[in-house]
Amino acid sequence: MPTVIVSGVELYYERAGSGPPLLFISGTGGDLRNQPNVFAGPLPRHFDVLAYDQRGLGRSAVPPGPYTMADYADDAAGLMAALDWDRAAVVGVSFGGMVAQELTLRHPDRVGRLVLACTSSGGAGGASYPLHELSDLSPEARAERSLALADTRLNEQWRAANPSRWAELLLGAQSQSRSAGATEPERLEGARLQLQARRGHDTWARLGQVSCPTLVCGGRFDGIAPRENVERLASAIPGSELVFFESGHLFLVQDRAAFPAIIEFLQRG
Repeated sequence: MPTVIVSGVELYYERAGSGPPLLFISGTGGDLRNQPNVFAGPLPRHFDVLAYDQRGLGRSAVPPGPYTMADYADDAAGLMAALDWDRAAVVGVSFGGMVAQELTLRHPDRVGRLVLACTSSGGAGGASYPLHELSDLSPEARAERSLALADTRLNEQWRAANPSRWAELLLGAQSQSRSAGATEPERLEGARLQLQARRGHDTWARLGQVSCPTLVCGGRFDGIAPRENVERLASAIPGSELVFFESGHLFLVQDRAAFPAIIEFLQRG
């Protein structure tokens, strides 16, 4: 099992593909045991892709908390250093986009090109939906709320007009909630600590320091990282590009135009 020790924390990672180095940072609750993951997508056909389970999650260790966003960013930089990666393109998705912001600000020499997907800056730029508020809901209520947040088109009118499709989506969401790590006590604690750290995310006042080429992208119907947050994030990063896709929070799997646009950006220069 490929692991490295970074600042005393054992991190599990996977690597596949060929081409320029690309670090992929996953979102809330990310666990490489859950399929399909980034390695099932098109990125390994163009890049040497490195992905990992963040501290507290998947097959990585669960050090005592609390965790900070700086901890997550330093983990990413330490993983790169352990694998002799001086510099790489970075794609951060949702919570991973928050980590990628901190990584770029704390370790600017490590990041060549940056993609921030369905994420927010926090602070005056707006915070993503407080997912910790869903923790006390029943599995059924949490699945329903999560789906409605992930894609605002799934409103009451749509649900009333598409009961069979809604039931199918609910079943899939509930099944996903029972995926790898969902009932492991240590992983539950790691997930709680991640949500706690997420609440403190705020890069807004520092985003003007980002100097690498940056693509900021979002879904037009995302209720977790709303369009206005994504627009503010892009406006605060000098020279950044902004693109929206016709989908919700999961636009990487919902909109076939997303990965080609991201790959085209990453292959420039």
